[in-house]
Amino acid sequence: MKTSDFNYELPKELIAQDPLEDRAASRLMILDKNTGEIQHKIFRDIKNYLNKGDCLVINDTKVMPARLIGERKNTGARVEVLLLVRKELDTWEVLTYPGKKAKIGDKIVFGGGKLEAEVINIVEGGNRIVKFSYDGVFENILNELGEMPLPPYITHKLENKDMYQTVYAKNDGSAAAPTAGLHFTKELLNEIKEMGVNIVHITLHVGLGTFRPVKVDNIQDHEMHSEYYIVEKDQADIMNKTRQNGGRIIAVGTTSTRTLESVADENGVIHEGSGWTKIFIYPGYKFKAIDCLITNFHLPESTLIMLVSALAGRENILHAYEVAVKEKYRFFSFGDAMFITDELKK
Repeated sequence: MKTSDFNYELPKELIAQDPLEDRAASRLMILDKNTGEIQHKIFRDIKNYLNKGDCLVINDTKVMPARLIGERKNTGARVEVLLLVRKELDTWEVLTYPGKKAKIGDKIVFGGGKLEAEVINIVEGGNRIVKFSYDGVFENILNELGEMPLPPYITHKLENKDMYQTVYAKNDGSAAAPTAGLHFTKELLNEIKEMGVNIVHITLHVGLGTFRPVKVDNIQDHEMHSEYYIVEKDQADIMNKTRQNGGRIIAVGTTSTRTLESVADENGVIHEGSGWTKIFIYPGYKFKAIDCLITNFHLPESTLIMLVSALAGRENILHAYEVAVKEKYRFFSFGDAMFITDELKK
């Protein structure tokens, strides 16, 4: 299967640059994964497509303001540092720009000296390992000095950092938001819960690899990035009980999907655990854990459009995207949503 099999034409003006003030007012395309039939709704209508006894799975990761702008201590030259993975308390793997100029032993200062980083190693792929020094609490300094690491296709400045967080974000660790969850409000989640739908949380810290393009012609040659996940026992128990009682597992986002498919066994039983997943889901994959998926509209030729194609069929997805372009849906992180379901409602 070729990467080009997942290409589509997208006018640039359909790439959403700003979040909606009312999160639940985005548009919602309902796609029947079996027939390809489409309906057009508003996101808050999602509750009409959920059933009592279903289980909604949300990713409670929290995006760090991981983009730091500093200067080299010896020259004053501007350096951009993007936090990727915390290795130890004050030691991080980071991406630097300009990259090649950050040598081992170099020091970078931020905020006039409130925070300092020393490059202590260079790892495969060119990322740097840096050790931070500071007075106070690192997270407080990061909140003061850091910016949200918005995807490269968003060129507008984000005025309110909270708009790039889900309303249920709790566990710091992501370099990008699990964007399908951005559409939920606390009020909508309460309404869904009152309907008798179980809402469970898992954690998957989203890495920048989620934006990494597929550079190989044959998708099977693509190497996925690793992301850290946590599934707690009580949450796994709720999901397994849902399945035993005939309810559906509905993942909010590709991050929740990848986590659940990583921890489910061949019988579809979801197990507690934590670790790193590199799971790559593309057409031909047999889903073990999820039944339905709430997701955004993804980049052409990305691993994410391959994942949704595995669930709903490549032809159904590409047709749905063609319709979305024609109907002028908003695409990508701050864009509109799609619900891939197994039952439409009139």
